[in-house]
Amino acid sequence: MSYRENKEQQSLLNQFLKEHGIELSEDVLGKLYDFADLVVETKQFGNLISAKDSEKFLSRHIADSLVPYIYIVNEILKAVPAGAKWADMGAGAGCPIFPLAIVMPEVEFYAVEPRNMRVQFMKYAKEKLHLDNLTVVGKRFETSGLAYLDFVSCRALSTFENDWERAQPGLVGGGKFLTLKSYNNIVHLENDPAVHIYKYALPQEEQTYALVTRGNE
Repeated sequence: MSYRENKEQQSLLNQFLKEHGIELSEDVLGKLYDFADLVVETKQFGNLISAKDSEKFLSRHIADSLVPYIYIVNEILKAVPAGAKWADMGAGAGCPIFPLAIVMPEVEFYAVEPRNMRVQFMKYAKEKLHLDNLTVVGKRFETSGLAYLDFVSCRALSTFENDWERAQPGLVGGGKFLTLKSYNNIVHLENDPAVHIYKYALPQEEQTYALVTRGNE
């Protein structure tokens, strides 16, 4: 079933957004549904997602991908400046960077991923969704040449410490690193004054998740 017709998944995503004070237009939601369909239904680039996760892509993966938008943009910064540059390391099949690019068309996004099949899928999805504010970079972040970035993000990539070490050289002074993790994997950071942790729950998921941020002072 297409996510444009999957009312249960749409309802779970919209309830999650509503609980966090976010209301998206029908056009933006439609693009998010279309991206979900591309990940789940596109087969020529290999298996992009497990069968189990394909049944809950909106409530699990799209909702998770929008957490940086909810906490950083909506609650803290209020607005990311137009033209800000945001790179995602190890972008995989496009979460969280495609959903973020859809909801923030004024920001310049870079999806950085070294695996060729994932790169080809993201280029295909970018074309299908007409995401002019997103560039797919088929390299490792360290060799991408990207620098002076306002934001660098990643999702469930490595340890926080390893991810920060990779991201920090690409950030502008005052830039921000953001990563999405299972809370159990970052609980040791609770007393680290350099980081901020935002705990959250996803619809119908039992574990606790965390958005962890660190500024490049």
